[in-house]
Amino acid sequence: MQHTMKRFDEEMGQLKEHVLSMGGLVEKAIGDAVQSMLEQDETLAMRTIDRDRAINALEVQADEMTRDILVRRQPAAGDLRFILAIIKVITDLERMGDLAAGIAQGMIRGGEKPPKNFSNLDIMGEKVQRQVHRALDALSRGDIDLAMTVIEKDVGIDTLYKRMYRELLTYMMEDARSITSSIILSNAAKNLERISAHATNIAEMVIYMEKGHDIRHVDHDTAARILNGEDI
Repeated sequence: MQHTMKRFDEEMGQLKEHVLSMGGLVEKAIGDAVQSMLEQDETLAMRTIDRDRAINALEVQADEMTRDILVRRQPAAGDLRFILAIIKVITDLERMGDLAAGIAQGMIRGGEKPPKNFSNLDIMGEKVQRQVHRALDALSRGDIDLAMTVIEKDVGIDTLYKRMYRELLTYMMEDARSITSSIILSNAAKNLERISAHATNIAEMVIYMEKGHDIRHVDHDTAARILNGEDI
């Protein structure tokens, strides 16, 4: 029995490491996608798009691992929560990879008319990368406080995206020649905003995994009160 439990723990650990490896590729893809846009580097953009295939392959492997554990081990309580949370995390990571690839594809499409003003894409890219890193770190360590930080800071990403969108809209109104590049940048910013939302989803799953509380669809303050055991 002890041997069986040890093997089960090893399998759960392997699954977690696999998902974190997938997250590492996603982090790299996000950074490269933004860099390819800022530097108009088509080679880096193509590499980012190619990396998405590796992310998709890891998703398939992770799905197989979770199904195998569910069928053979039939986990209960906290272990089942872990598996359910990991299934959702895998989906979020795969979508992040798609969004990063979308930024790279936008760079390639607009290569003939590169943007003259990148607005705050570099700043937004850095902030979103930090969000993803925090979310993965929270997952790795089961860190509730760090997960809550991710959820709290997502609001700032939304605000930055809206500011960028308004700025790019102004450029388009002032100079019709900037319309194509501004639309590409706006789409890139929207993809980054969505990536941050997926990082928030991961943070919420960390809290579910560790505490059993489903705090999706509630604001940050309400989530904090739930975690503190206060009546809502």
